Amino acid sequence: MGLRSDQASDSTRLRLVSRGSVGGWPHVVIVGAGFGGLTAAKGLAKAAVEVTLIDRENHHLFQPLLYQVATAGLSPAEIAWPIRGLVRWQRNTRVLLGEVTGVERERHVVTMGDREVPYDFLVLATGATHAYFGNDGWAEHAPGLKSIDDATEIRRRLLIAFERAEMENDPEERERLLTIVIVGGGPTGVEMAGAIAELARKALAADFRTIDPRHTRVLLIEAGPRLLPTFPEELSRYAERALRSLGVEVWLGRAITGCEAAGVTLREERLPAGTVIWAAGVAASPAAAWLGVEADCAGRVKVGARLTLPGSDDVFVIGDTALVLDANGEPLPGLAPVAKQEGAYVAEVIKARLAGKTHARPFRYRERGQLATIGRRAAIIAFAGLRLKGWLAWWIWGIAHIYFLISLRNRLIVATQWLWSYVTFERGARLITSMHVNPKRDGHGRRGDDSARPLPRRRAG
Repeated sequence: MGLRSDQASDSTRLRLVSRGSVGGWPHVVIVGAGFGGLTAAKGLAKAAVEVTLIDRENHHLFQPLLYQVATAGLSPAEIAWPIRGLVRWQRNTRVLLGEVTGVERERHVVTMGDREVPYDFLVLATGATHAYFGNDGWAEHAPGLKSIDDATEIRRRLLIAFERAEMENDPEERERLLTIVIVGGGPTGVEMAGAIAELARKALAADFRTIDPRHTRVLLIEAGPRLLPTFPEELSRYAERALRSLGVEVWLGRAITGCEAAGVTLREERLPAGTVIWAAGVAASPAAAWLGVEADCAGRVKVGARLTLPGSDDVFVIGDTALVLDANGEPLPGLAPVAKQEGAYVAEVIKARLAGKTHARPFRYRERGQLATIGRRAAIIAFAGLRLKGWLAWWIWGIAHIYFLISLRNRLIVATQWLWSYVTFERGARLITSMHVNPKRDGHGRRGDDSARPLPRRRAG
């Protein structure tokens, strides 16, 4: 691909065009290098097409283990890999780092600010972001968990809360700092709550002299009647019992009505907290707005049986961006296996069409089961009629996650880290990489107060 000025006199945009070395090959543009987008790109590795993979990050992220970065169990590089390295040997594929700002279907171009990328086939796999149900102001006080930046920000807040509590003389403020609230009882919320409880009660237990981290209060608040509503009720109840055994307070049927720097509100009840983490909802990317089509309440674009946009058989939408219904008319969940199967399917459809064939089989998701871990030797698995819980499910959960990591290097490092953590209870990634607080993102104080300054050092002796 080369870069030249657009010749249209009424446009100052730049236009990306095919390089002469592969001139005449159809151009497939994939927006998003998550599970779905990357799988689609790899499925086209040997096809007679030119592939452009666009992402605003330079890395592919294994999101199922992101909570372990947030709780200091793993480092970011252990669950991420540079996109360019993943497609290095795909000679028909190039990577563009940047933000997509729109799609012009009539002209078959994707816009990136003042640049245009023409396409013959477009695959939108842009993922999802946090949804605060119309209360976007809560975001600065309750970060969600979708990116490495989110994970390291949550880790920073958690660790700084313990450091501030160590220096705090006011018992009430110390108690607030040692209160951690997780909002949302889905897999992310459950896994975060268990990991934070183990961090406080095991990894940090002997590290402080003024406070006892084992007295940290961890609350998991869920508006619905039970945790993990997509799992069988038997497994949900087990997860709740396992969390309570770790000292986590599980509040069910309680909805957050307010969120600020000092804590959260539940109707008339105010709950002071030093750290609030949001795991209650997601919304799809702006793809629907780019395409000029309607979206469901979660921002997802409804697609046809072959994952194409109705009326545009050259535009595919997959992953969290797409509203895909199963055989019972229920939306498919936003899970990695769903996105990967959709990405592989789209690659097959494109290759069939290039060969002048019609891909007869509509997309059907092959159920791979659900897994969630609650803590050390406690996990749950639901697959077809199989239901597992306890230590065996925990081992299977660990093996499955190591297997699906993107590279051998990551698998070896994560397996080693987990073994070390299992034997020693250590969390080696307990790093605060920035002592300065961004008042727009910090949940420990208000703008203009001392929380915007570096933490003071204790004098020796």
